[in-house]
Formats: sequence, C-alpha cells, structure tokens
Amino acid sequence: MQKVKFIYNPISGAANTPKMLDTVIAFYQKYNKTIVPFRIGENFPLEMAFEDIHENYEHILIAGGDGTINRTINLYLQKNLSLPIAILPTGTANDFAKYLSMPMDIEEACEKILKAEVKKVDLGQVNDKYFINVFSFGLFTDVSQKTPTHLKNTFGKLAYYFNGIKEIPRFTKIDLRVESEDLTIQTKCFLAFVFNGQTAGNINIAYNSQIDDGLLDVILVKGENLLKLGNLVYNFLRGEHLEEADKENILYFKSKALTLSSPQEITTDIDGEAGPQLPVTITCIPKTLNILF
Repeated sequence: MQKVKFIYNPISGAANTPKMLDTVIAFYQKYNKTIVPFRIGENFPLEMAFEDIHENYEHILIAGGDGTINRTINLYLQKNLSLPIAILPTGTANDFAKYLSMPMDIEEACEKILKAEVKKVDLGQVNDKYFINVFSFGLFTDVSQKTPTHLKNTFGKLAYYFNGIKEIPRFTKIDLRVESEDLTIQTKCFLAFVFNGQTAGNINIAYNSQIDDGLLDVILVKGENLLKLGNLVYNFLRGEHLEEADKENILYFKSKALTLSSPQEITTDIDGEAGPQLPVTITCIPKTLNILF
C-alpha cells in the first residue's frame, strides 16, 4: 500500500478533525493507501511532521485552515520537497480550499483528491515567506489578529465581520507607497490585498485572479472618509466587485512583483498568520507547487 502523510490541526475551525480521522483512514484504505497521521499539538510542533517525510510518500494531506496550510507549505518548501499536496477544508474560512472547489464533506473531498490529477500552481512570496492565498493589511487584517480563537471557532467568519465593523470609527488610513513594473503611486488606503487566490473571509474579492497565470492581483481600498468606507465594507460583505463599480475608491491591478512601504507601523497577514512589517517585496513564483484538486 502507498503511504500518505496526513497532517492535521485538531483545533482548526470547529475542532472536528479528530472525529474525521477514522473516516479519512477508512476511505484511503479503500484506495489501497495507508494514512500516516501527525497531530499538531503543543508538544508536537509542525516541524516534527517533516522528520520522516520523503519521496516514498505518494502525497501530503493537510487538514486545517488557511494558517495551517500556510505553515505547512512554508516548511515543505524549506525541505525542498516536490510531493503533491492535498487539502481538506477544516478551518474557519478555508479560503484557499474553496478556491480549489474542495467539498466541505470529508468523504467527498477525499474522493475528489484521490481521483484528481496533479496541477502546478503559483505561490506568492513576501520577503522570505510564502503565501498560497493572500497577503493583506488594514482594517480587517488588524481585526483578524485581535479576534480570539474561541470566537472564530464559534461564529466563523461572522466574528471577523462584527469585530471589523466595530473597529471602523477608530481606524485611520494607511499612508502607502506602491511600486511595481507598471506603476508607482503614493496613496492612502483602509485595506490592501495581494491575492494569489480569490477570496478572503469567504468573500470573492479578486474574482479575476488565476492561480497559474504568473501574476498577483492587487486591490487597494481607499475610501474618501469613514462614511464612504462603511458603504464600501457593506458592499464587500455582499461580495460586490468594487473594482468595476467604484474606481475612485478601489485600485486594482495585476503584477509579477511589487514593493509596498509605509512610514506607519502596520500589522500584516499572510494566509491568516502574522506577517512582516512594511516595507515588503512581494513576488509571484510561477507554477512551483504541486497540488491535487
């Protein structure tokens, strides 16, 4: 039987992954594959999962949210592995898994993975860290870092939205300089996204983004004032495509690489994990990751 490394975060999302373990093992056994599980825990950091991973494994199966996927992929690249990666969506938002159209039902997701072909997809790189879905900063990024885990697990994406709306009156614009191969601008914004995927918090923001085009999708939400920002946030929550509807307040472009800098101290986010302070250099690394979907 072929071996598959199964890395899972037991506290992601509603913390149901341990209950799903038998389902995953049984389903893979039907396809003549052996699951080798690793449970991420306080005394068992993710790094330990890679101590016995080698090319004899068929693929690596990851169960967790976007942050777990991000940390796993960064370690995977540090180890210079080329094994295919597959994802079970068990986190709060599961933005990247949803971009891959992975079913929320675990058996259906396993079946899709086991029948899938390996595809090469792009990665984003921020300084020395990689991201699979999005690099962001601004209002909702700051909120996501401050939202307690128990609220995320209980209320899911609503925890972000409610906390975000609450923070609007206290949030100030970010003074931002953007430099890319096609433009250089100095602007002020409330939100900034650099997408490799399409969604953030389950909102389809970068709907034109393709994960294998060698380009990143950059979206800056400017807004003239707090009232205008409130309207923009409301439209974001409705999933409207603002880069077409309101070009004065939304800057949208594609880029192979860019740098972002600000005189302010900015909290940033990489796939749900804390990111580096500005300035940052962001690059698209074309078709470098093997994924089953």
